[in-house]
Amino acid sequence: MTLSGLFVPMITPFDRSDAVDLDSLTKLAGQVLDDGATGLVALGTTAEPSALTAAEKRDVLDVVSAVCRERKAPMIVGANTPDELSHLADRPAAVAALTLVPPFVRPGEAGVVAYFEQTAQLSPVPLVVYHVPYRTGQPLSASALRDIAAIPNIAGFKYAVGGIDATTMEFLADPPPVAILGGDDQFISPLLALGAHGGIMASAHLATRAFAELIADWRPGLGHRLARLAATLFAEPNPTVIKAVLHAHGRLQTPAVRLPLIPASVTALTAARAAEAAVAEA
Repeated sequence: MTLSGLFVPMITPFDRSDAVDLDSLTKLAGQVLDDGATGLVALGTTAEPSALTAAEKRDVLDVVSAVCRERKAPMIVGANTPDELSHLADRPAAVAALTLVPPFVRPGEAGVVAYFEQTAQLSPVPLVVYHVPYRTGQPLSASALRDIAAIPNIAGFKYAVGGIDATTMEFLADPPPVAILGGDDQFISPLLALGAHGGIMASAHLATRAFAELIADWRPGLGHRLARLAATLFAEPNPTVIKAVLHAHGRLQTPAVRLPLIPASVTALTAARAAEAAVAEA
C-alpha cells in the first residue's frame, strides 16, 4: 500500500455546551471529501485528543469511520499505544495508524528504530510514522528514516521537520518505497516538488479543492498562495484559527477549543480570512 493524495486531519467541533458536536463533524468530514480530499485522519493532534474523554474519542472515530465507509475513502487514525492500536482491528475503514515518534524522552535513533520495530509488529494496521522533531525533541538522520521505512508494516511518514533542510534533501534524493506525506502545511509545495506523495494538512479544512489540486498537479503559483493561507492558519496554536474561520463560515456552531488551548484572536481570524479570499480570487 502506498498512501497518496490529500488527507485532512479532522478537528473536533464543540457545541455551546462544550459537548462534541457530532453533527458538525459529520458534515465537515463529508464536505472535505466531496471537495477533493483523498481521505481523513481521525484523532490526530488537530483533533485535540488529549482533551477528549474515552467516550468522546469513540464517538469521533465512529463518525469519521461512517463518513469514510459511505464515500469509500481511506481513514488514518491517530494511535500511539498498544491499546489504541488494538482497537483498529475492528475498524474496517482504518487503513493505517498515525503513530508519533516517542516524544520528550529523546531515546536516540536506535531507540526510535527499536520502538517502531515492536510497535509495527503489534499493530493490526500499517503505521504512518509521524516525524515532527521540533515537537518531539528527537531528530532523525536520513539513514535512520530509511531504517524505519524498511520495517515491515510501516506504510510511510507524516514528514514535518519545519522546513526543507539538508536531511530532507538527502532523504528524498534516495527515498524508500513508502509514502512520504508532508505534514508542515507551509512547506507542502516544495516537498511535493521533491517527490512527496501527498500531505496530511489541517489547513485543507479550508480551500480543500485548491490543496487537492496542488497535490494532483503541483503548481508554484498556487503553492505560494496556499503557503500564505497556511501561515495565517498556524499563526496561533492549531486548530484555533481553523476553527475560528470555519465558525465564521457558519460551518461550526462555535469556534471553541479546550484548555490548554484558548480561542484565536480577532487579528489572527482577520488575517486568515484575507488570505483565504486571496486563494479564492486567484
